[in-house]
Amino acid sequence: MSTKVRRVYGYLAEFKNASQLYKAAEKVRDAGFKKWDCYTPYPVHGLDDAMGVKRSILPYFVFVGGLTGFITAIVLAYGTQVGLYPTIVQGKPANIHTISAFFPVMFELTILLSGFTVLFGLLALIGLPRWNHPIFSSKQFSRVTDDKFFIAIEARDAKFSAEATKSLLDEIGGANIELVEDDSE
Repeated sequence: MSTKVRRVYGYLAEFKNASQLYKAAEKVRDAGFKKWDCYTPYPVHGLDDAMGVKRSILPYFVFVGGLTGFITAIVLAYGTQVGLYPTIVQGKPANIHTISAFFPVMFELTILLSGFTVLFGLLALIGLPRWNHPIFSSKQFSRVTDDKFFIAIEARDAKFSAEATKSLLDEIGGANIELVEDDSE
């Protein structure tokens, strides 16, 4: 008879309202936790600051993607039409003065590669696609899309301790504190 060993994902604590969740998030941040998240039925203004979430690096990736598109357009359009194989249309010169004819191509490739960079960069940064999340196994978590507010502290956090983490969540006003286990394995 084999028994399935379930890995602990972390603790999930429920809070009554957005204000209580906001204050609790500040206390979890101040306690030094790094692997944790807040779940709300609607966006809560300032919650990112309360959690200590830093600015994303995605804009830098998008800039590089856009710049790559722009440079690719210059090389493909100007390089081929003027440099490699000069195309003379209606007596117009094939030199630097004709670059304005290539603006639509430059614009479109810049936007196209920026868009692809946003899509694939975001998916990579947030770890998607993920078909199931351990937090979905919680019975009470289904209320997060309706009227409940939650904080989940992951067991893979360096500061995580079963007793101390549960005690912290209790001290900061967490109700229905639940140990969530990972069923995905």
